[in-house]
Amino acid sequence: MKYGKVNGVDKPVSRLVLGTDYMNTKELEKNFAILDGVFELGCNTFDTAHVYAGGDGERLLGMWMKERGNRDKVVIITKGAHHNQDRKRVTPYDITSDLHDSLARLKTDYIDIYLLHRDDPEVPVGPIVEVLNEHLKAGKIKAFGGSNWHHTRIQEANEYAKKHGLVPFAASSPHYSLAEQVMDPWGQGCVAISGPKEKEAREWYIKTQLPLFPYSSLARGFFSGRISRSNFETTKHLLDRACLTGYCHEQNFKRLDRVEILAKEKGLKVPQIAMAFIMNQPLNVFPLIGARSPEELMDNIKACDITLTKEELDWLDLLTDKR
Repeated sequence: MKYGKVNGVDKPVSRLVLGTDYMNTKELEKNFAILDGVFELGCNTFDTAHVYAGGDGERLLGMWMKERGNRDKVVIITKGAHHNQDRKRVTPYDITSDLHDSLARLKTDYIDIYLLHRDDPEVPVGPIVEVLNEHLKAGKIKAFGGSNWHHTRIQEANEYAKKHGLVPFAASSPHYSLAEQVMDPWGQGCVAISGPKEKEAREWYIKTQLPLFPYSSLARGFFSGRISRSNFETTKHLLDRACLTGYCHEQNFKRLDRVEILAKEKGLKVPQIAMAFIMNQPLNVFPLIGARSPEELMDNIKACDITLTKEELDWLDLLTDKR
């Protein structure tokens, strides 16, 4: 496993982050075994959120850390201030309320990296930056950032922080993968930096080297290797609605066709080529993966050492027909 650094976090952060949105306490033994297995392989960073499983995702991680006694070795990313069906919730009050819920569920007195799950562009960034700095100063969070925040809003927030002598955003978690996010998977302000339309965003992240924690890095199973253009009608039941809505479109099937070709030529697996595509970009990237076993994680760890040429990267991303 490779590791990186996030400003404010005094632990190494594993380059691959286990997304735990599928976990809850109802399958305690099964999920503890997954957490134990990936932790043993060097994955020390786990992503969850206030809304996952109605809070049960955070409770599971809290129970696991308490039972294993490993809180000081684990990097926890959790997210708050998600909108609900009644209103948008990116306010100092909601951020504070959700944070305290998360601390209680995770059985800890601090969060390593706290992300705002959504943004509300109609809300000024100033009060948001200020309340996050208050929690940082109090030691309740070590670093903070935004999930589904447009890069221009992060820049605005960080300019505000600089002007007022405050700590800026230290991380961002948009969607990023080889797949283009054609439609919003959840219909609630999802931000992506994949595909030709988001070149400016990627250039900003390359320039700033702000740590990126991209979700759906394998497009929610689109690049799992279990589906292909030829078997899609008989395998699409394996994919969730977000994948079907966001990624199962012709431009991504063209990318999948090319991934399959390159994987066969190199003797690799489809998800390994898709992960290698991300890891070969000039970005400071920590992909979130939904590994369901240590074996799946190991495949992704190996993918981090695969080198792809610029010609192969451009070909996979449909930027050229030559390689």
